Amino acid sequence: MENENKIVNMPLIPLRGLSIFPYMVLHFDVGRKKSIKALEAAMAKDQRIFLTTQFDIDIDSPGQSDFYKVGTVCKIKQMLKLPGDAIRVLVEGIQRAEVDTIVEETPYFRVDVKTYTDDTTVDRESRALMRSCIGAFEKYIGISNRVSPDVILSVTAIEEPGRLADIIAAQLTLKTEQKQELIEAVEVKERLERLLKLLLTEVEILEVEKNINDKVKSQINKSQKEYYLREQIKAIRDELGEEDAQEDEIEDMRKRLKKLKLPKKIDKKVSSEIDRYARLSLSSAESGVIRNYVTWILDLPWRKETKDEIDLNKAQSYLDEDHYGLETVKERVIEYLAVRDLTKSMKGPIICLVGPPGVGKTSIAKSIARSLGREFVRMSLGGVRDEAEIRGHRRTYIGAIPGRIVNGIKEAGTKNPVFLFDEIDKLSSDFRGDPASALLEVLDPEQNKEFTDHYLEVPFDLSKVLFITTANTLSTIPRPLLDRMEVIEVSGYTEFEKLNIARRYLVPKKVAEHGLKKAQLSISDEAILEVVRKYTRESGVRELERKLADVCRKAAVRISKGEAKSVRITDKNIEKYLGKSRYHYDLIAETDQIGIVTGLAWTAVGGDTLSIEVNTMKGKGKLQLTGQLGDVMKESAQAGFSFIRTIASEYGIPEDFYETTDIHVHIPEGAIPKDGPSAGITMATAMISALAQVPVDRFVAMTGEITLRGRVLPIGGFKEKSLAAKRAGIKKILFPHDNIKDLEDIPETVKKEIEFIPVKTMDEVLSHALMKPGKTPVKRTRRTKAEEAPKTDAGERHED
Repeated sequence: MENENKIVNMPLIPLRGLSIFPYMVLHFDVGRKKSIKALEAAMAKDQRIFLTTQFDIDIDSPGQSDFYKVGTVCKIKQMLKLPGDAIRVLVEGIQRAEVDTIVEETPYFRVDVKTYTDDTTVDRESRALMRSCIGAFEKYIGISNRVSPDVILSVTAIEEPGRLADIIAAQLTLKTEQKQELIEAVEVKERLERLLKLLLTEVEILEVEKNINDKVKSQINKSQKEYYLREQIKAIRDELGEEDAQEDEIEDMRKRLKKLKLPKKIDKKVSSEIDRYARLSLSSAESGVIRNYVTWILDLPWRKETKDEIDLNKAQSYLDEDHYGLETVKERVIEYLAVRDLTKSMKGPIICLVGPPGVGKTSIAKSIARSLGREFVRMSLGGVRDEAEIRGHRRTYIGAIPGRIVNGIKEAGTKNPVFLFDEIDKLSSDFRGDPASALLEVLDPEQNKEFTDHYLEVPFDLSKVLFITTANTLSTIPRPLLDRMEVIEVSGYTEFEKLNIARRYLVPKKVAEHGLKKAQLSISDEAILEVVRKYTRESGVRELERKLADVCRKAAVRISKGEAKSVRITDKNIEKYLGKSRYHYDLIAETDQIGIVTGLAWTAVGGDTLSIEVNTMKGKGKLQLTGQLGDVMKESAQAGFSFIRTIASEYGIPEDFYETTDIHVHIPEGAIPKDGPSAGITMATAMISALAQVPVDRFVAMTGEITLRGRVLPIGGFKEKSLAAKRAGIKKILFPHDNIKDLEDIPETVKKEIEFIPVKTMDEVLSHALMKPGKTPVKRTRRTKAEEAPKTDAGERHED
């Protein structure tokens, strides 16, 4: 390229949304006063004007920084005045130029521009680029239909590479930025390379568009063809006198509807839907929707129900056969059956089985269905967020179906199955609705006789369904939903119960599952107890079942290898099959000790013992608490500390100990978070023992909340705590007097080995716990009604 570096002064017009290339002829309208004056100045001189492009077409009065500096010097060929002071201009591009200096902005832009002249030399590289551009342009014309095919004839005759690039660029439909990129390519080879890149990109996009259009067109043609063929088939059938398949189906629908004897409103609605279906062609999309809807209505068991087989003795044997223990639950089921037998008609109660995982809540529901002779349907609610899962989707949605309740009734084939809502406490809600609220109608005996699914749009009677729900906790169940259910607590199993469950159910089941014969594997009761105590920590029996399966697998390996014909598992060799024990339980100390008291805690997997230790040191009365204690437990310790200050002299404790002695309370296993108020009396007893230097009876364990006046308030998880005490070798348990009612739940085997002593005040606690009480109980003030309100354990010692 020859760069003349020639500076020429001329007017400038910034164009909005337009770009002009050399050798290009373009007409446009000019309406801005500045631009009109620039045209007039150009016509008065040599008819040459510099045209460039604005960055933003919305700017009406552009400044120096609002347009590209590289543009095209053009010659005005024609001007035509239009109505409204506008002018239509015809210009021809001459050569590229770049703004060197803006001489003036008013009354129009006048600039000094530096012009460029293209290099006309054609070498091998330029020739190759020209051929590639021409080939790509031919493809562009063949696909786009935006350029006349005659243009290619004039383009192929051009020998100058720069002229070729500009003429092709002028024919393309490009963005302003892409056109400006080509205008600014002063170097001819660079311009050809940029042009080729843009051409190839455009050709690729156009090919994709063409493929999409061809597919759409072929699909439309196919649909039209299918419609034409179907009409021909219909006409042929009419001529031959053959019955239409659709007519047969419609007639079958009408017969089934008549046989169902539905209520008048429902019958009328379904009949109208069948009539609509008869009027539509099979090829119609709506006919498929109506057909599915009518089929769903006709498939539901509107009148079909199973007759309850109420035999109390038989039902009791089924429940005992399937589950060990769980006497409260079994008793409630038998009560329901007895009332049903006497009344012959009763709305199905909503039973909610609440308890930790693995205690058999789901299998209880199956046993109830079995004892009644009813069908069983289970629906898991864990993670359900969409209300449509309960009520279904409306038919206006594509692919709409009824909710899972109606679907479950259809699968059961009767209108009175046992319907289990599993994990009802795991329901959640989001933008798709609140499933818990949708369940309110389902679980209300007064409302569910006219349950309306969004898809069916007609009421269905659910009043004869026996609904059962299960949950791990009541805290996350919405109150209105909980109010509709009868809650039955299913507590965790004792060691004795786990032993019987394993011996009666789990071991035979696992032996059979692993291909073993009864004679090939035997597991002693001691071995099972060892697994329960040292390899599992749970309220239910799921982990126990997994461990027994592990034993069966290892025994199967030995028998399969020929190492042994039969395997006997005892507490002596259980470690060989399950490895080192994972858990251990605290046992009582060998001697009575000062400042160490055994407390009782509740955990999510049962009860446990807490060894609370207290040390005293000379200091300034600081109370330090360690062992990852929660806020409630820390406050209990503070309350106990304040109570001790009021009775210090009665136990020989210096009255100024809170100024001269530091107390450190520690609960071992610091990695496990601990919280709850029921360790209050335990911490207070340990602090008094350390301050008074009086040992604590090692066979005594205690639980209870303490007040500032030394009263003992009730706690929760009493059964689990007492089982933990028995496991640790405790002989005496001190518990709040208000928890006497919970003694009914304590197994007789525990009551025989442990003495349960109810206490109302710390005086009674200390008289039983300290080896040398040395004082008489002090009368305490009577509690107020507010203080007498029952309290519950806050769930201490829970693991993250």
